[in-house]
Amino acid sequence: MSTITLSKSDAAGVKTDAVVIGVVKVGGGVALPAGTESLNAAHGGKLVEVLSGLGATGKTGEATLVPGPKPGRSATLIAVGLGEAPDGALKTEDLRTAAGTGVRAAKTSQSVAFALPTPDADCVRAVAEGALLGRYSFTAYKSADTADEPGDLTVLTDLARTKEAKAALERAQVTAGAVRQVRDWVNTPPSDLNPADFAAQALKLGKEYGVKVEVMDEKALAKGGYGGILGVGQGSANPPRLIRISYAPKKPVTHLAFVGKGITFDSGGLSLKTANGMVSMKADMAGAAAVIGATLAIARLGLPVQVTTYAAMAENMPSGSAARPSDVLTMYGGKTVEVLNTDAEGRLVLGDALVRASEDQPDLIVDVATLTGACVVALGTKVAGAFANTDTARDRVVDAAVAAGESMWPLPVPAEMLDKLRSHSKVADLANITGEPWGGALAAAAFLGDFVADGIDWVHLDVAGPAFNDGGASGYTPTGGTGYAVRTLVELAASAS
Repeated sequence: MSTITLSKSDAAGVKTDAVVIGVVKVGGGVALPAGTESLNAAHGGKLVEVLSGLGATGKTGEATLVPGPKPGRSATLIAVGLGEAPDGALKTEDLRTAAGTGVRAAKTSQSVAFALPTPDADCVRAVAEGALLGRYSFTAYKSADTADEPGDLTVLTDLARTKEAKAALERAQVTAGAVRQVRDWVNTPPSDLNPADFAAQALKLGKEYGVKVEVMDEKALAKGGYGGILGVGQGSANPPRLIRISYAPKKPVTHLAFVGKGITFDSGGLSLKTANGMVSMKADMAGAAAVIGATLAIARLGLPVQVTTYAAMAENMPSGSAARPSDVLTMYGGKTVEVLNTDAEGRLVLGDALVRASEDQPDLIVDVATLTGACVVALGTKVAGAFANTDTARDRVVDAAVAAGESMWPLPVPAEMLDKLRSHSKVADLANITGEPWGGALAAAAFLGDFVADGIDWVHLDVAGPAFNDGGASGYTPTGGTGYAVRTLVELAASAS
């Protein structure tokens, strides 16, 4: 990851290859925000005219390159749209997106400085996060020697020497590092990241960052009665794992439990997906990756919040030993489930993990899962669905997502959905699907909620849309794994402290 520092240097005099500034959309034209006066002077006071002549509109995500005022001796100027700010205030997400857009536009520049508005420490953090995340690229499998990210990033701010800005930079570095690690995991081919591989990496990172990591293999899972995880993984040559990570600081203010779906590849099992439907299924472990990454970040930041995390890892494959439609699984805790569709497997591994997480008696459980295509149909590819057993718990997580800059929308968990799951099986406590073609995301949430112990607040995040980007890069979001939910979970822990 690039190095990033804070500096009070003047934007017109800083030694760098490129300088990123913001452009605000005003009426039918553009305007420069505070902090760009020296750059405007260096361009003869006509920078707005130059930008307008080059077609700049101030639209979010737009980047306009302007040669330096002294050819060959001054930095290239990259003007990035900040959108409209009718009340004069810019949202931190606009700054995060602008920094990501700017650093991507800088391409192979070895040093980039950011002269974006930073009136407070939250804005400093947003710019730093956007810069670090926007320069991400996954090149592990490229045969050619590809250019890496620039070596030096600098946030230009009058707050550079304040303790608040320094703390904001540290959090940005740690959080962005966790997001980038999650992106790497999601982008790694499933042949190189099966459940055992993932568990080995978790053990290594846990040791490095001083958190306790325990791994249950298939024998331990069988002895413990984890029928959901075992049932999903029984068709694969790569056996399942359950990873438990615990971070326990002295005198924690609250206890959070994170649970993640970790299907390292999802073929659909015997209820086989289409060929096109399998292409991005290496990303079906994005929820587990996110909860592990967030937990390690929280530990590195030393936040006074106890976190217990469960990542339920399995590979869902068709074979002679695979679970069959109409098989009945006995879940951890004793509940029975009739599997009527083996492609509704994520809820099975999560059910086991939610029961186990409930035994730790946390104050709040948050599960993260690329669970249903139905949620993508409902909310699109950029927005996660938020379900909960209490409005207070749901709002707490959604508020954290808003603060972190991740799009999320509340959805209900109708009681009738659980009734349908119970009635749809004639031989078990409940079925893993309702048998109806509608409300799939709601039914999945209802299924999960039935495995959470009474009296424990629980929030389910269906991240099937935003966890993986099939389209082109934009802002600080790359093609492929996005690392969605890491920032929300870190913000949740930080806001609790």
